[in-house]
Amino acid sequence: MPSFEELYGLTGSVISAVDLVKGIGHYAKLKVIDVPGATGYLDTNYEGKVDYALNSLEEVDLTMIHIESTDETGHVGKAELKIQAIEDFDGRVVGRVLEGIKRFGDYRILVMSDHPTPIDLRTHVNEPVPFAIYSSEDESVKNDSFVYTEKSASTSPVFISEGWKLLGMLVGKEI
Repeated sequence: MPSFEELYGLTGSVISAVDLVKGIGHYAKLKVIDVPGATGYLDTNYEGKVDYALNSLEEVDLTMIHIESTDETGHVGKAELKIQAIEDFDGRVVGRVLEGIKRFGDYRILVMSDHPTPIDLRTHVNEPVPFAIYSSEDESVKNDSFVYTEKSASTSPVFISEGWKLLGMLVGKEI
């Protein structure tokens, strides 16, 4: 398997509490970063993940922060826990990344799930997932009325049937 750098011409890192994700990162020759207190659940060190990710961007071109709590709380099946996980992800990860990344100049960010885990089913389902790509260089996408939900994604004219191509779209190099 070619490395991430061989495929995209970029260096990268990955942050996750999940061994599978770390293994994929290692196999792709990404820098695998261990964050103290990263648990994969609601008590994970969200702030540490963001801090380590932003610091890694001093050395690499792209970093991936994997958050498992939204998946794990779906398996538990309690709406209040799933809501907490989503709110934590939004405020403690996405919000902090958007603030911290500005120091690097122009940037692109992709926010997405790897799969849905509905609380009523408590297991993974094979359904499309919403995603958002933002580029600080593209003035045409600056619209505060956009929302990031499954409902808005289901009515969007944008559908990527081959999800593995999404990363190439983000970095401007399709494989």
